[in-house]
Amino acid sequence: MFQVTFSEQSIGELNRLGQLAQMEAIGPISRLTADDLAHPREPLGKFSRGGQALYRLRSGGHRFYFEARDEGTLHVTYILHQNSLEDFLLRNKLPVSESQLVEQHSKFWKYLESLTRSKPK
Repeated sequence: MFQVTFSEQSIGELNRLGQLAQMEAIGPISRLTADDLAHPREPLGKFSRGGQALYRLRSGGHRFYFEARDEGTLHVTYILHQNSLEDFLLRNKLPVSESQLVEQHSKFWKYLESLTRSKPK
């Protein structure tokens, strides 16, 4: 078993979920073993970004992107919805920085909010 730590972005995503949904979402990552990381298979995947090994784990409607740090620690960098633009960019290994992801994420949500506001007549 690993100790799991979370970035600010990933904590923010978890906090948007109810307590039961949070527990269901983090269940798969909390059960990972060293053997799982050594031989990833669905729903776990491994890829390289900037010379660093990263992992992707599907959990319900979310994807956890994380790295294995010192022995016994996994650090979740991102938690993204499975069909979001940010998830597409990371899955397809397109060059994108963390700041670009955060910026795109906030702009996307602001855009959606603007669509739901009623327009003055």
